[in-house]
Amino acid sequence: MDLRKLKTLIDLVAESGIAELEVTEGEDKVRIVKQPGASIAPAPLLAHAAPVQPAVAASHASPAPAAATAATAVPEEPKGHVVKSPMVGTFYRASGPGAKPFVEMGQAVKPGDTLCIIEAMKLLNEIEAEVAGSVKEILAENGQAVEYGQALFVIG
Repeated sequence: MDLRKLKTLIDLVAESGIAELEVTEGEDKVRIVKQPGASIAPAPLLAHAAPVQPAVAASHASPAPAAATAATAVPEEPKGHVVKSPMVGTFYRASGPGAKPFVEMGQAVKPGDTLCIIEAMKLLNEIEAEVAGSVKEILAENGQAVEYGQALFVIG
């Protein structure tokens, strides 16, 4: 969705009496929620580039250590449904500072239940459960910057 269009929608919500606006354009979906009295200070998002490693000539590398490194570098896949971040932003477990978290470890959830909020471009996006089950793991910390596709929860 075009950035100018998003700004127009944000201004519309801010100036009008509506509390929530949801717009779907093709595969893009934007939800803008105005929360009176709640102010969440945005955390600065810093993109960290991975350090560039110099290429090692094939004649200098032995295949055994490379295979061992590749095997140990792959983390074990959690058992259950992994809820991944649909965007880059800041992860929040609750609707505001001091508020009760949306979900706790071991809590039963059903499809559509709010698990967390990801703030992106000053928009608060609710992340909902896609499957029923109980929250087995919470993989992100409150206020942490998250990446697209990063695992947030495991539901089993």
